[in-house]
Amino acid sequence: MKIIEVENNKYEIIKDYKDAFDKEEFINHYTDYFYDYDYIVGDIAYGKLRLKGFYDSKNKKVKRINNYNDLDKYISEDCATDCKYFILKKIEDEK
Repeated sequence: MKIIEVENNKYEIIKDYKDAFDKEEFINHYTDYFYDYDYIVGDIAYGKLRLKGFYDSKNKKVKRINNYNDLDKYISEDCATDCKYFILKKIEDEK
């Protein structure tokens, strides 16, 4: 299990297809916009990293467009064919 921390948020790398994850590149693209998401997906096409946030299906903020259950559809329809990508799952601190 590989854990990364960025801006006081912890994430587990749950998939790193074709060694897509580059911590420095991720940090350069990460903003407070992603704080709230349960998952962050990064895909790489034409040398560019693109990030998208997803919610767990049980999260009250989930919508069809950002439901983690629809990730396969997003990868197949909205990403370049067989592109490199990674999936990070947010780790909540135990209280």
